[in-house]
Amino acid sequence: MPSWNQVLEELTDSKRVDALDYIRRKYMNKLSAHRDRNVIAYYSGWLQKPGLAKSSINDDDKNGFMATIHELDRTKGLDLLLHTPGGDMAATESIIDYLHRMFDGNIETFIPQIAMSGGTMIACSTKNIIMGKQSNIGPIDPQFGGIPAHGVVKEFEEAIEAIKSDPGSIPIWQAIIGKYHPTFVGECKNAIKMADEMVERSLISIMFNGCDDATEKARNIVSFLNEHEDSKTHARHINIDEAKQCGLRIEDLEDDETLQDLVLTVHHCFMHTFANANAIKIIENQNGIAVVMNQPQ
Repeated sequence: MPSWNQVLEELTDSKRVDALDYIRRKYMNKLSAHRDRNVIAYYSGWLQKPGLAKSSINDDDKNGFMATIHELDRTKGLDLLLHTPGGDMAATESIIDYLHRMFDGNIETFIPQIAMSGGTMIACSTKNIIMGKQSNIGPIDPQFGGIPAHGVVKEFEEAIEAIKSDPGSIPIWQAIIGKYHPTFVGECKNAIKMADEMVERSLISIMFNGCDDATEKARNIVSFLNEHEDSKTHARHINIDEAKQCGLRIEDLEDDETLQDLVLTVHHCFMHTFANANAIKIIENQNGIAVVMNQPQ
């Protein structure tokens, strides 16, 4: 892996295009050549610029994927580099469907640092996930404005049981449950079910395609990822060992030193870009074709 002094020297010496773009794209191209596969990076700058809605997964991201997939040799498959906090579940499902239609399911995911929530859903929809010692995925339990759907359902069920055993507790629970609009509990249940079905379907048809026990494996993984009792918080970081233990097909990034160097160099170039430019999200392929979402002025 090149030292940051070497990278900075290249940043200083590069004159053809913007220096940040030049270095990032150079190493993405090397990564593509190393595996002889297409590479698309889907990167969010939410760590450097927190609180911006556009940094999360949304329907507009499909336009970025359409632009970066155009003119690629799709028979080579896709290595997808993910760094995202997650986002809209319906948009995530739509992006998963589109990517698999384009690459016929021949997709592997690299998680250089963090792919949470919807990012974990995308990773689970691919043939294989490559993680390093520093990598994390996250729970897929749905959220509504930061409110966990599982927590709402559990609270509602507790209220019912408490009222059955002690009708005198109705005023207390009424104050708690009354803050939810009439259809909110039903929406939470539907969101939980949707997350279960999305990830289970992807695991069965892609990651464990052809396995006799594909359904059992998928259900065990979904049970681990889509719950709230043990994880406690939607922001919980699941490391590579936990990801393996839950049954996901995981490879160690460290097994290929050259690959590790290339992936982490690309990752740090993206981090450097977000820290020094106005970008909040970048979708980019190995040929330098990119769609960049900038921070609102």
